[in-house]
This record gives sequence, C-alpha cells and structure tokens, in this order.
Amino acid sequence: MAESKAATTSTVQMDDGINLRAKVFGEDLKSTKPLLVALHGAPGLSTLAEPEAAFTFLSDIFRVLVFDARGSGGSDLTGPYTHDRWIKDIEILRKWAGAEKFILAGGSYGGFIALDYAVLHGDKLLGLILRDTWANGVLGMMTALGNILTDDRLHVDVARQIRLWSGNLRDDKDFEEAIAEIIPIYAPPEEHLLKTSAKDNDESKAFEGMDERAAFNSATQNAAFSVNVPRFDVRQQLKNIKAPTLVIVGRHDYVTPVEFSQEIANGIPRSRLEIFEHSGHNPASDETEKYRQVILDFLRTEVI
Repeated sequence: MAESKAATTSTVQMDDGINLRAKVFGEDLKSTKPLLVALHGAPGLSTLAEPEAAFTFLSDIFRVLVFDARGSGGSDLTGPYTHDRWIKDIEILRKWAGAEKFILAGGSYGGFIALDYAVLHGDKLLGLILRDTWANGVLGMMTALGNILTDDRLHVDVARQIRLWSGNLRDDKDFEEAIAEIIPIYAPPEEHLLKTSAKDNDESKAFEGMDERAAFNSATQNAAFSVNVPRFDVRQQLKNIKAPTLVIVGRHDYVTPVEFSQEIANGIPRSRLEIFEHSGHNPASDETEKYRQVILDFLRTEVI
C-alpha cells in the first residue's frame, strides 16, 4: 500500500441530511488542480482506504477526493442504497469540491457506479478510469458465483455464497463469514505474485479496502445485489460515453474476468484496455509500479 500524503478529512452533508466521510489529497478545496474522484467497491464493506491507496500518488498533479459511500465505512448507514442515490451523492461532492468537470475512477462495484454516472452525466467528465468491473449485472454476478463455487483454492458454504451474491444475507455475521471464505480468489495465483507486491497480497489484505476500519453492513450488500445489480446493464449505452476511458483488469481476476473489461473497452469509443498479467482483482496492489505508470501515461496523454 502506498503511503498516504497529508489529507483534509471532512464530513459532507447530502441534500437529505446524510453525512459522508470524505478525504481530499493534494491541497485544499480552493486549489486550482483538476479534481479526481475515486470510488471504492464492495458496498457495505470496502471503504475509502481502497481508492486512497490506489490514487493518492497523483496528489501532486490532482486534487484526489475519496469518500465512504453511504452505507459503508465512516459514512451514515442510511439508505436508499441505489445507484441513483449514490450518483446524486457524487454530484453533490463534485459541487462541494468546486469542480465543473473532473476525472472519475471506480473499481469493482465502484466501476458499476462510474459507468452509470458516465451514461447520465458524461458532460461532466474529463476522463474515466475503470478497474476490474463489468457492464452487465446478472451475467457478472452469475459468473463470479460460478467461479467461486468451482475454485479449488476455496472451501465455501454454497448456500451462504448464494445468499451473498443474490443479496439475501441473514445478518452482518453472515456477511463477514461469506467474505472470509472467498478472500483468496481476489489475489492472483501464488506463482504470479510479484516480490515487490507480495506484502500486499496476503490473505488479510487480498480483499479490496479491507483494513482496520472495515465493518460489515449487510443491508448495503443486500440492497446492492438483490435490487441494483440485476437491473444494471449499460452494454447498449457504452457507445454514448465520450470521455477518454482507461479500462484496467488483472489477467487472473475471477470475480470480474478479463472478457468483461474487453467488452467495455470495445464498446466505449475513446477507450484503452490494459491487462495486468500478474494481477488478480486489484492491479493497484498486485503490480503497483506498472499500475501507476499506466495511470500516469493515460492521464498525461488523454486528459491533462
């Protein structure tokens, strides 16, 4: 994990009174640097720690805004937990940060939100960065579950995994146990671990955004996967996304496999696909040096 630079931490109130925890790296809100907003994945579990680790290396060039989505981390655990509401929260944060246009980044579930935002508010985007995500919820969800149930590294409770991926968890403890038994699938196979990043790939860190602040909120996960994901399908809208787009994926990602990123890159006109040959679900930790170079090259050639 990259060492975080100094940040301004704020509590930002949304229009419905809900408070979100946000951090801004790269000077204060009055800075003239362009804004990059990075979304975390795993609703109800992941926190701003994930995008903080992945994007704060850019804070010399950008103001980097990361936040806990409502229902996750240090933000209020109050719904609705819908894509429309999460997108509206991004819009409020954009205005709070004083940016007319910005770069949006999202990984895994954060990529779903980023894609939906790009479809609805593409005129606000200077650029789009998508990491290990998919464009169709039902197909993606069923593929992930199928890979989990057939992975020799895992020994799972099948019924519990079905509850997890269909959004029917019994409680927060059920959520915690379901995640604990699938952590190894998020990392690349052992023979592909790079020595420079192996410290970030032990089982306690393989899951994105899991740190000492992680807390399990099954209500957020249940809403996301019982209501939002089955309705999520932007495949026919990809051609309408005009912002320059970088699509990143790990070759050994069995949750959001390479073919889904290829589909996204093929659909978005101004897109570039980068496959990380030694990565699982999170190239930012699996191949940190290459990941940073790819991000910088994209931003310098397509955005800045």
